[in-house]
Amino acid sequence: MRLYRRSHIRAAPGELLGGGAMRVGKTEVRPLGGGLGCLLMILISPALSAICTLALNLLLR
Repeated sequence: MRLYRRSHIRAAPGELLGGGAMRVGKTEVRPLGGGLGCLLMILISPALSAICTLALNLLLR
């Protein structure tokens, strides 16, 4: 297995890099918090969406 420094990796747009990173154009996108951060975002996002929807409905009444 060859080890490369990230600056030498040539990835196509949207191609996944090692460690869950993804390169979009010249920008490398990595999930914050790793797997736990991803799981928390999946769990928190629908809850916050429901809370915001209910709050908006209450404000518009």
